[in-house]
Amino acid sequence: MAERIRVIGRVLLGLFLIGAGLLHLTLWRQVFQAQVPPWLPFDKDFVVLASGVVEIVLGVLVIVLRGKLRLWIGWITGAYFVAIFPGNISQLVDSVNDRGVEGSTQWIVRLFFQPLLVAWALWSTGAFRALVVSVRARRAHPVGRSA
Repeated sequence: MAERIRVIGRVLLGLFLIGAGLLHLTLWRQVFQAQVPPWLPFDKDFVVLASGVVEIVLGVLVIVLRGKLRLWIGWITGAYFVAIFPGNISQLVDSVNDRGVEGSTQWIVRLFFQPLLVAWALWSTGAFRALVVSVRARRAHPVGRSA
């Protein structure tokens, strides 16, 4: 039962990433441009389009990869969510500067949601569980030590 829930979580994460990526490329392109930090040395439209493609690719890979490749894509997806976190902070700061704290509620909520995305990626792909199993195995059977 737990594995079935994990599979559902992984498929939902993949669909979420694919949907967000498609929105980067189409309907919400300008909205996402507003989230690109001004200190980033790239054209905002390029960043939005590139991140949209990355999200689509990650979403597909999260759904289709198996075995160790799935574990790797879990870590890569989690790292991607960490990498885009500065954009969320930038959007919050810009929102507070433009409209005050009351205009920034959605961006504050997003800051708290981002770590959940990281956890979702690591949990649903089994990446975190594999790490825990590996650490426990190393503790139980240390390499290079005589008994």
